[in-house]
Amino acid sequence: MESEGYDKLIEVNSITASYDDLGEGFSPIIFIHGFPFSKSMWQPQVDFLKKTHHVIAYDIRGFGRSTSEVIRTASMELYAEDLIALMDGLHIEKAIVCGFSMGGYILLNALHRFPERFSGVILADTQCIADSQEAKENRNKTIEDIQENGLKSFAEKFILKLFCEASLKHKKEIVKSIKNQILNTSQDSIIGGLKAMANRSDTSASLIEIDVPTLIICGKEDVLTPVEQSKFLEKNIEKSSLHILKKAGHLSNLEQPDHFNKIILDFIENLPHLSTIKLYGNENLEMIPALENSEIDS
Repeated sequence: MESEGYDKLIEVNSITASYDDLGEGFSPIIFIHGFPFSKSMWQPQVDFLKKTHHVIAYDIRGFGRSTSEVIRTASMELYAEDLIALMDGLHIEKAIVCGFSMGGYILLNALHRFPERFSGVILADTQCIADSQEAKENRNKTIEDIQENGLKSFAEKFILKLFCEASLKHKKEIVKSIKNQILNTSQDSIIGGLKAMANRSDTSASLIEIDVPTLIICGKEDVLTPVEQSKFLEKNIEKSSLHILKKAGHLSNLEQPDHFNKIILDFIENLPHLSTIKLYGNENLEMIPALENSEIDS
């Protein structure tokens, strides 16, 4: 995209980070994409929120248009430091941050180390547990497969785990777009991301420390980060609510974007520091009532 606000660049933490920065508002909403995608996975959310809020979506190092620093090994700690460095570079003291899947791992890591930087948290299709030994072995096998057969084979297999059956059949343009994001990512960055996830720390014990309003969203048919993991997050984070989207797999924000967007907007507008501020600016915007621990049909 060449439009103003898209694909902006900033030097942070020894890399050049690419980010979209649109709209205006008192508290920015920052989106962290998952593995192995780019900030473009958030387009439905950016398009929806930019009219009324300040929205930022950025590419993790090595993904999308962001560069990587090959001397340093990728890790959740490093990815989290990149997030804080981006916020520093953009002069953002506090933000509402949404992390999807691996982006959720990054967010949980950052929350534990830099809790003062967050005014609200959105955890989408993610979990707090570390990889089991079996999961680590599977990631190592995936790395070997990529090294031997390239990304095409990996993408074709992985895409089947990302969407529910209905989406694979009826939302082929979205499936194709996600597949292209995978194929357009460098092999080294994907391998680095796999290693980072395999070596990530368990953040279960730190959930009790989270002291900001937290929204948890999960696709009911998510096989990569099942609903049970989201229920565990909701049970252990005091100020949290869980929303389960029917007819959605792992990529719930793309499979059910309208419901996903409305849940996020409802959460944002009901945060304590925004509760007295009217920011909609769109008379035709259809709102949904506040929801807690709900299942939403399509």
